[in-house]
Amino acid sequence: MKVLAIIPARGGSKSIPRKNLKLLAGKPLLSYPIELAKSVPEIDRIIVSTEDEEIASVAKRYGAEVPFIRPNELAQDETPTLPVLQHCVNFLEKTENYKPDVIIHLFATNPFLTKENVQKALQMLAQDETLRSVVSVEEDWGRFWKLDEEKGQYVMLHPKTRVNRQYYKPLYKENGAIYFSRYGVVITENRIVDDDSVKFLVMKPNELVDIDTPEDWEKAEEMLKTKKIF
Repeated sequence: MKVLAIIPARGGSKSIPRKNLKLLAGKPLLSYPIELAKSVPEIDRIIVSTEDEEIASVAKRYGAEVPFIRPNELAQDETPTLPVLQHCVNFLEKTENYKPDVIIHLFATNPFLTKENVQKALQMLAQDETLRSVVSVEEDWGRFWKLDEEKGQYVMLHPKTRVNRQYYKPLYKENGAIYFSRYGVVITENRIVDDDSVKFLVMKPNELVDIDTPEDWEKAEEMLKTKKIF
């Protein structure tokens, strides 16, 4: 398989200004997914998609390719992820005739993702040609309620009846680390994940931190004190 790793990295983070360049344990946050991708031999190419010249420079310094500067219209607060991935893939096809088999979306905001988990997810795709997407999740054994607006009261959503934990199955919560899909899912079908052909890579609760807020950053710094990266 030709595996393309795409790392979107905007310059305009609001909650943590210049987040992708902020130093975590002495390294720019952006360096973590680049170094992770470089450690995985199955990954063919590593592309950072950014509209920011400073981010582009740092990405190149750590070993990623930056073959284009992302258009500003694809770097707004409200810009979805899918067109950013599609822009990268279409650019490579048009300018280099390069077409990946698998597109993996890596996040600077998830610095604790490991080589082992990336390889497990890629192996799942390699071993099953009919499988089209892999997503990382955590088991959630919570009990969930929702508001029934028509009745004006809360109703039990999961499990349907109140039973001891050993008698019901968990729900699965995306942890924001792995969204790996085949080319056709992203480009032809305009989806990040094929919900009809997906397998889960189940990870441990609190194994990762998705850095979106200053509180998340503090949590990441605390985790670094006890966690070995890569």
